[in-house]
Amino acid sequence: MNNKDLVLKAVSELFGDKDPSAVDRWVSPAFRQHSALVADGPEALRELVSSLSADFRYEGARVIADGDLVALHGVYYGFGPAPLVAFDLFRVEGGKLAEHWDALVPVVKETASGRSQTDGPSEVSDLESTEANRKLVAGYAEKVLKGADYSASTDYTSAETYHQHNPDAGDGLSGFGVAAAKWAEQGKTVVYKTIHKVIAEGNFALVQAEGVFGEPVAYYDLFRIADGKIVEHWDVIQEIPVELPHSNGLF
Repeated sequence: MNNKDLVLKAVSELFGDKDPSAVDRWVSPAFRQHSALVADGPEALRELVSSLSADFRYEGARVIADGDLVALHGVYYGFGPAPLVAFDLFRVEGGKLAEHWDALVPVVKETASGRSQTDGPSEVSDLESTEANRKLVAGYAEKVLKGADYSASTDYTSAETYHQHNPDAGDGLSGFGVAAAKWAEQGKTVVYKTIHKVIAEGNFALVQAEGVFGEPVAYYDLFRIADGKIVEHWDVIQEIPVELPHSNGLF
């Protein structure tokens, strides 16, 4: 079983079947947790699964695998009063889930682009372009996101097609500019300080980063690439809590 299938099977049993015994089958005894919602180790995960309500469910949107890392993008229903859009990142070691990171934000019903936070293409293709696309997105993350050199955006992003799923931003490069002006009025400036991971498979690449958006945040940005340019963007921006239920940090 490849790592993508392994993670999907594990998540299905843990959060679909809500089966606490799936922890024994799929989770490493040395499981390391980075989520703001759960304490460290497999037993804390078992307690979480045991506590899930009958109406809890997970609706997957897309999944990409890169070596020992598998990233999921989807929506959780039943964690709280509002559905939560989430990126989950798992590291697989020895056929078990060994480490987990995530970021979650509430679903926004009315978005600037009219697109939801999770709709759009989901099929992984162009596998032969994985490394080129990783390099493209890593360059964009360092120069445009972290370096704030927005004049270089068109070096990486299509000027013709840019489908936006951030709820505050419209389509196209101009959509981000309008959203940034609105954020500035709210005292929020987009600042990327550290690019932690760039995970790529085929036409998708996910950036996990740390920065400030009015306050310290985790940025998860998923990009779809076509013909050597970024053409679509999904994201989650989660506040970094002052206290976590473990000492592993969010990254």
